[in-house]
Amino acid sequence: MSGPGTNGTPEASGVTATGLRAGLADTATATRRRARRTVSRPTRGWRVPTSGLAASADRRSLVDLAVVSLLLVIGLLGFAPVLVGGWFLVAAVVGLVVGIAAGWLSRLLGLSAILTALLALVLYFLLGTPAAIPGQAILGVLPSLGSLRGLALGAVLGWADVLTLSAPAAAPDYLLALPYVSGWLTGLVTAVLALRWLPRGSRSLGRVAVLLIAPVVLYVVTVVFGTHAPFLAALRGTAFAVVALVWLGWRNPFGRNASMQDRSTLARRKLIGTAVVVAGAVAAGTIGGVATEAPLASSRFVLRDVVQPPVDPVDYPSPLAGFRNYTADLDETILFTVDGLVPGDQMRLATMDAYTGRLWDVAGADVATNGSGSFRLVGGEFPEPDLFTRADTRSLDVTVQGYSGVWLPGVGAPVHLAIEGADTERSESVRFNAATSTTVLMSRLSEGDAYTLSSATQAVPSDEALQSVQPAQLSMPPIVDSPDVVTAKMAEYVADARTPIEQVRAIETALHTNGFLSHGLASDSVPSRAGHGADRIEELFTRNQMIGDEEQFAAAMALMVRQLGFPARVVMGFAPENVVEGQPTDVFGGDVTAWVEVPFAGVGWIPFYPTPDETEIPQDQNPKPQTEPQPQVRQPPRVEKKQEDLLTSVDTEDGEDEEKDEQFVLPAWVVYAAIGISAPFLLLGLWMLVVALIKAARRRRRRRVPEGHRRAVGAWDELIDGHRELGFALPVNQTRIATASSFAAQRSRRASDAGTATDPAVARSLHDLATRADAAVFAGGETENDEVEGLWQAARREVRAAGRGVGWWRRLRSRLRVSRSRRARERRPVTDGSSRRGATRRVAVRSS
Repeated sequence: MSGPGTNGTPEASGVTATGLRAGLADTATATRRRARRTVSRPTRGWRVPTSGLAASADRRSLVDLAVVSLLLVIGLLGFAPVLVGGWFLVAAVVGLVVGIAAGWLSRLLGLSAILTALLALVLYFLLGTPAAIPGQAILGVLPSLGSLRGLALGAVLGWADVLTLSAPAAAPDYLLALPYVSGWLTGLVTAVLALRWLPRGSRSLGRVAVLLIAPVVLYVVTVVFGTHAPFLAALRGTAFAVVALVWLGWRNPFGRNASMQDRSTLARRKLIGTAVVVAGAVAAGTIGGVATEAPLASSRFVLRDVVQPPVDPVDYPSPLAGFRNYTADLDETILFTVDGLVPGDQMRLATMDAYTGRLWDVAGADVATNGSGSFRLVGGEFPEPDLFTRADTRSLDVTVQGYSGVWLPGVGAPVHLAIEGADTERSESVRFNAATSTTVLMSRLSEGDAYTLSSATQAVPSDEALQSVQPAQLSMPPIVDSPDVVTAKMAEYVADARTPIEQVRAIETALHTNGFLSHGLASDSVPSRAGHGADRIEELFTRNQMIGDEEQFAAAMALMVRQLGFPARVVMGFAPENVVEGQPTDVFGGDVTAWVEVPFAGVGWIPFYPTPDETEIPQDQNPKPQTEPQPQVRQPPRVEKKQEDLLTSVDTEDGEDEEKDEQFVLPAWVVYAAIGISAPFLLLGLWMLVVALIKAARRRRRRRVPEGHRRAVGAWDELIDGHRELGFALPVNQTRIATASSFAAQRSRRASDAGTATDPAVARSLHDLATRADAAVFAGGETENDEVEGLWQAARREVRAAGRGVGWWRRLRSRLRVSRSRRARERRPVTDGSSRRGATRRVAVRSS
């Protein structure tokens, strides 16, 4: 029989059904929550997500990673203008894959940030050799010490080197590590963000857009590190913008919870919007690129325009200033041997285009011109000059003998350089100026060096072919302090010339035909002063005859051409005369020469040779020295007397000096013996001086303590340290009075051992000192200054008396030892009187 509320009643059945429905609802809610937590929480450890929602999240992450990787590749293409060849793209893509792989392994293994960085570095060095530095790999793929060094240097120094290299650059070999490390770093950051950071929270548009930071930064970096001629700027910029906008549009989470019908409508709208964005971007990029391509190339900002080159030629002396050293001192010296020259070749050493009033020099790196100051790092391959017309090629094998310096001799415009036996550091010390075809080796050439240089020679058209050609419009360094006579002579020489080539040739012909050659040697018929400053150039034109050598005539012609309004520069080099094609040629110091180069538009720098060949000057035309009339009136008698006196006195003094030198010359063994004997005494004296200074500082510190009782304790400590340095034993854990008695007993015992009488006053004096020190410490109030000074004088007096009671050896040792009272080490400063007395009493009891 069942009643109301029993299990058999309908009410009971209804309650059960309601509870069942509620339980099912709770179970479903819990299941949904767990599903949401599964979606929002990334996979840890080795577990791979199996739910559909998690797999969908991983697919979205992979799509994000693929899109951002495409944007990174577009950015990495920006290295094309600064690196030779297409292998840089292989290095960049491999670096990108390595970085993404490191990020994926970090997500798969659940690594921390530190472990992720370590894993990425291991993969960077392990897999970077075949991609970035394949030439130094072992068996083509395994890393070597050289490749590991190159990967490290490229990551750190590659950014600076690429700015100072002449683009495009092929060396140093570690430059390919630059795109490799760029792809590796941006790929690692992107993978970590896409696979680990983004799935942890909501995938809002703002969080998704964070993935664009690395591609944008990389794109900007390749732009500012590039050149004025970018690589497919319009195409790359348009593609980057389209891919980024389309991806952000499709990743927008708006409408994710809409119905199926609304989702299809949104999908159609997204397709239409995507097509409109792509079409608009392509049209804008095409029209904008065509309309603005020319001004963009000239106004493009790149860092290489504001970064100073690593070599400033102003740091090295002007080669032209040492011109007479070659003709006077190295005339018969073989400077280097060259194999590969043909008759008529001239080896250029340096190019100078800045005149300071004192000399022609290489323009400094801070002069923003087309001149010779911009030396940049190069490897084995050299860029071709902008203003150059190739005529022929040369391959020279140069062996250095008597030459030394930073300027590297060559013919024409260098194309390839290989230094024999050079290590990596020396190969990286080559700097080149493409505007002047001048090469600098910062590690300097010296005897025994050898190198192979491939060059191209400049084509030199005839004067008829240059009649209608204007000089090139180049910015040159300003001319300083040019003599006025140069301008006047220039106007005289070019009066009948019309075209630029006729004017320049007229200056060359006038100097060549009216001048006379003299190096100022004893064998020359007339003297010739060295130098090419403003005074020397003025003297060249104001004397009866123009007398000089290549240094003066080349300098004068370059000044005239510059005053005419045309660019010009002076080139110094060597013109060997004994060249036999197919045989090695010895280049002597006497082969040194100098000439002038003037640029013509579309042709190149054309050489001119103004130095005359005539060396015999008519005697009746020789200018007489201006000082010659004066000796006829005054000088001869006085000069003759002075010369006789000087000769006599100089000979006498030289003889006396020689006799004195012979008298006072000591044998070497005497000098060494004196040094050996005196060295220990000098060291001993030096050590005694150091110890004396330390003791003086110790006394000064103890006597300058502000509290009187502490200065009194310092006097007692000075007494203890003085006795210990003399070799007296300090009793342990004794009072001051007991310590004084111990010192008195030891001094009495030493006096007895020495056979002298014991002074009873010693014990009384030490006991009195101990009593006064105790009174200063334990008595109330502040100790008077007079009492403290009396303690210090008594303590110093007792230490001196103790020193007199010991032998000389102990006194010497005391000057070499520094002792410090244990009480002074244990004492701590106190401020108030009561705590001072208590603390000092405790320290005194413990230490005494």
